[in-house]
Amino acid sequence: MSQYIVSARKYRPDSFGTLIGQDNIAQTLKNSILRGQLAHAYLFCGPRGVGKTTTARIFAKMINCSNPSAEMEPCGTCESCQSFAEGRSYCIHELDAASNNGVEDIKTLMDQVRIPPQVGKYSVYIIDEVHMLSQSAFNAFLKTLEEPPAHAIFILATTEKHKILPTILSRCQTYDFNRITVENIVKNLRMVATSEGITIDDESLHVIAHKADGAMRDALTIFDQTVAFCGTDVKYQDVLRNLNVLDYEYSFSLVDAFLKGDYPSALLTFDEILTKGFNALHFVAALSSHLRDLIVSKSGGLEALLELPDSLKKKYKEQADRCHMKFLYDALGVTTACEAGYRASVNPRLHIEFALMRLSFLMAASVPASASAQPAPAATPVAQPAPAQPAPAPAAAPAAPAAQPAPAAAPAAEAAPAAEQPQRRARAVRQTPSAASMKAMVDKEAEEVAVVSGDMAPSEELLKAKWPELAKEYASKPRMASMLATTTLKITGDDTQRVVTFMVDNDAQKVWVESKLLHDLEGRFQRIVGSPKVLLRVDVTPAEEVKPVAYMPEDKAKELMAENAEVKNLVKDLGLDVK
Repeated sequence: MSQYIVSARKYRPDSFGTLIGQDNIAQTLKNSILRGQLAHAYLFCGPRGVGKTTTARIFAKMINCSNPSAEMEPCGTCESCQSFAEGRSYCIHELDAASNNGVEDIKTLMDQVRIPPQVGKYSVYIIDEVHMLSQSAFNAFLKTLEEPPAHAIFILATTEKHKILPTILSRCQTYDFNRITVENIVKNLRMVATSEGITIDDESLHVIAHKADGAMRDALTIFDQTVAFCGTDVKYQDVLRNLNVLDYEYSFSLVDAFLKGDYPSALLTFDEILTKGFNALHFVAALSSHLRDLIVSKSGGLEALLELPDSLKKKYKEQADRCHMKFLYDALGVTTACEAGYRASVNPRLHIEFALMRLSFLMAASVPASASAQPAPAATPVAQPAPAQPAPAPAAAPAAPAAQPAPAAAPAAEAAPAAEQPQRRARAVRQTPSAASMKAMVDKEAEEVAVVSGDMAPSEELLKAKWPELAKEYASKPRMASMLATTTLKITGDDTQRVVTFMVDNDAQKVWVESKLLHDLEGRFQRIVGSPKVLLRVDVTPAEEVKPVAYMPEDKAKELMAENAEVKNLVKDLGLDVK
């Protein structure tokens, strides 16, 4: 019985040509070997699972190879390559700094550095997770790293470059490893699946690739886990269930519900997702990503930004064509705001459900005026004869008999709507009172948007007139409402965009409003004025403009007399003493 080897080890790259997603680094290292320009210290930094240690091993193997190929790849047959493959090479030393991070460990390493290699040209020392070394260990290592023996080459690997001393960084050639793209991960996983005789579709491979988050090692580990669960015939639904990943279909069905204004279906879908054990915040994040992909699909020339299989790209395109760009933009704003306020919410579920209801009634307010006006002729067929009547001239009187048949045809024209009345009544029965009231509110807002919105930003007068309405929306927070109602406004900008700056008393209030409330204030005010071309800013009232507040009784009395001449005269007549 053969021993099982995990895919991350079995399919680990052993040459620069098989290295995945790091072509620029591989080419640089090969050029340095070809030209004989080898540094004495290298630093490989980047996320986990992207090939830092693997590249270090390939590089160490290559510089000691006796018969490298023309493409600067190790031959695999010389004594150095054979000993490396069998794990008995005395030219390559690996140290795990996570568990060997003390001064004594570094001193032992420095004693080994003095010994020249028995086979090959160089002794290569690979120190993994080098950021875990202690401060004293770094200091002990510094002198050796600065002036090593000619045969010694150090390769340091880390995921946290910022934890390494600047004196160490300055003595190393630094190589930043990138996250591996979804396309490259899918390509490599397909190769592994073919080698192992496993049947798996592209959708499943993309799910695994997205789950890996740019780490090839994680992708191979997840792939092994999936095969252990599904067997040799991997199905898409089994992958979703095994990895606890939210299905794309939920996002598609939710957007369809938003387009229809069907908020009950959206709430029921959300409840189903929670029942299956998915995290609510991850659900909102997935919905935001879905809306982003719809925007990319609707925008021309951005197909390269979609890291999806071709079947899903087509589906995204079909749904994006049914959406207005303004709706997608506003919807993405709602979901991102929901994500930002989720952790601070007292009732997280209600927080998300409210966002879903806003999304369900967003379509009516997002439809352009031209699009919303299209159904008007069908909705008001009686108004069609109106254009024949405006002729006030007497000469048009003979034409009146020709226009008379219109009423005669009216019964026939009204027959069709009459036939549709039962269906309309049925729909009215199914519509809840809350849905009707919310729909009326949305229609009212849509009318305001159609009047105010356009290519021009609202005027300064309109912004000042609408500002008290913003203060009224915070009636449940008296202090906030009072601050908004009494603040001073400074409006700048032109007809393309207006910037409304309101004043607060101090820097602490400014920081709090900017971090906690400014985004909500801006969204509400844009809704009130009916235009997205309004930005809110907050500033501190200058010290010279701040009116001193009277705290002591005598100060209050003096302020009262200064504002009211009658009170001043009364105090004088009665001979009162105000201290």
